[in-house]
Amino acid sequence: MPGLLLLATIATAERPLSAAPPGAEVEIAQVSLAARAERLFREHRTAFVRQPTNATVAWEFSRACFDWAEFATNNTQRATIAQDGIQAARTALTLDTNLAAAPYYLGLNLGQLARVKRFSALWLVDEMRDQFEAARRLDEQFDFAGPDRNLGLLYLQAPGWPVSIGDRALARRHLERAVALAPEYPENRLNLLEARLAWREKEAVPGEVELLAELLPRARTRLTGEAWAGSWLDWDRRWAEVQRRAARFRPGS
Repeated sequence: MPGLLLLATIATAERPLSAAPPGAEVEIAQVSLAARAERLFREHRTAFVRQPTNATVAWEFSRACFDWAEFATNNTQRATIAQDGIQAARTALTLDTNLAAAPYYLGLNLGQLARVKRFSALWLVDEMRDQFEAARRLDEQFDFAGPDRNLGLLYLQAPGWPVSIGDRALARRHLERAVALAPEYPENRLNLLEARLAWREKEAVPGEVELLAELLPRARTRLTGEAWAGSWLDWDRRWAEVQRRAARFRPGS
């Protein structure tokens, strides 16, 4: 999911992406992904209206909001969907304080809202961090180590002090923790590898590339079906890009 551009969005498991490479096949896939996200959004919204005091229904609607907001065609639409997701997650929090999913999807939908607000939304970053920390305390394994994954991306891409909370050491700590908790999940290793490339860690990059090359075929046999189509569209694109960038770190390059 895709990764977080502060002020873009945080990606997680089973997340469709709107930023895919060009091409007729990709465009067709994107249309299909968008249709699925909208359908699930409407289904979960109906369920939430019917069961407004069901915490699970509330956070599942929040998740559907995050997914559907990925395909918003304008800022007004994205903000409206994100606000629905924020409200649903806050409802889930009031109904059950032990659900990791509630603060988790609250943080993700705050990220969608930040995409609209952009740099005027730096005030949202602290709450995003706090919500992911809350989710982490409740269940650090949730969404394939999603709380640590998203904290790592938040610290990686947020502006540094004194503007915001960006911090390389904290980014490294959480990205590595996500890999330790869920080493077989491609998103975690892709995020860490992309960070190492950005930090120009020449000695670490080749090993990370080798590990990811071994992981992806295994993951492709496990993470299958319609729910994972968007993730694989994104992961394949990013994998091709990191291989290209990592070539310069090979011995003799």
